[in-house]
Amino acid sequence: MPLDFTAIDFETANSSNASACAVGLARVRDGVVVATAGWLIQPPPGHDRFFELNTRIHGLRAEDVVGAKTWSEQLDDLAAFAGADVLVAHNAGFDMMVLRRACEATGDAYPPYRYVCSLQVARKLYELDSYRLPSVAAAAGFLDFAHHDATADALACAHIMIDAARRVGAVDITALADAAGVRTSQIFMPEPAAAAPQPELPLVEPTAATVPLVGAVA
Repeated sequence: MPLDFTAIDFETANSSNASACAVGLARVRDGVVVATAGWLIQPPPGHDRFFELNTRIHGLRAEDVVGAKTWSEQLDDLAAFAGADVLVAHNAGFDMMVLRRACEATGDAYPPYRYVCSLQVARKLYELDSYRLPSVAAAAGFLDFAHHDATADALACAHIMIDAARRVGAVDITALADAAGVRTSQIFMPEPAAAAPQPELPLVEPTAATVPLVGAVA
């Protein structure tokens, strides 16, 4: 089996995991990046307020996604790019939760993707002071990318996994996960809902007294 997978990265508008406002994708075939894609997303209603903290991280504001496809409208594009690939993300628990929560918010069903976390792989195979995406990407030889641009982050994640596979001689993504001693997990998506649920957390703008749940800071 060749080293085939799709790396994915989401940016969010606020502390709700459902508030996807951008996605980046990088397709790998036989250990080589062969395609990238990325686009802006209108977050689901009720999750579409942009927090200043998030904007400082990724630079996106509400006016930037005016005219972009909604979460439901862009799902076919995302699925067409990823196909049946295993998904890879840096801090994958966050990105997979974005997939799940956004689908729950809109009542959309989604394929139960298998996924691997490049952060977990990196912690097993690299000796670094920091395992943030830029640090690991640099160790993998991928330098000077626009961190928190979703497509650039997905591409960096892809290069980390390609380098990690080379280091351990893994021929496919499952062998790489096994060599690193990490799990290949699966995201189970909800069935279509009659009505969208409320946000999992109140959308309260962070202050000095609050701790935002911005899991995309990788």
